[in-house]
Amino acid sequence: MTSDATFATLLSPGTPDTPLGTPDAPDIDEAGATAWAVVPERIDTPDAIALRRAYYAEVAGRYWKRPATEAEIDRGLADDPDDGLVPPTGRFVVGRLAGEALACGGIRVLDPRTVELTRVYVDPRARGAGGGAALLAALEEAGRALGAERVRLDTRSDLVEARALYARHGYREIPAYNSGPYAEHWFEKPLV
Repeated sequence: MTSDATFATLLSPGTPDTPLGTPDAPDIDEAGATAWAVVPERIDTPDAIALRRAYYAEVAGRYWKRPATEAEIDRGLADDPDDGLVPPTGRFVVGRLAGEALACGGIRVLDPRTVELTRVYVDPRARGAGGGAALLAALEEAGRALGAERVRLDTRSDLVEARALYARHGYREIPAYNSGPYAEHWFEKPLV
């Protein structure tokens, strides 16, 4: 089993000229990679709550083709709680770039061999700086630590950036493994 310390700092390919929307430049190592610190975090910390709300606001807004209201975000989060993203049934991670919490994601155990990726989100200001890759690496390692042999996820057709990210990182489309109301594409990647 791997300890949570394994998920500490991950280096991902980055593009130093990617605008991040903040006055601070990203941390760049000698090889030109953007340094993301991706660590397990409780789902009830202020950063985790803010990122989960931003995730839901984006996916709901894209689905409805309008901004989601605060009340709709509250209702959505209550209808689909993140309580399975805590040990021993899962993990939640937060990614920080230049010290700022700009990404999150979670996994939950579906069965003894399978974990499910969920809530993968990178703040628009940090997209293109390697945060998605850093999240996937940390979450896949967390899945291995939970004893999983494969990771699965579902997503929607309109989330084209997410589907491209998964395909770039070895996820392959599979037949439906669930009947979620918003699931239109299903992916899987072996972890062993």
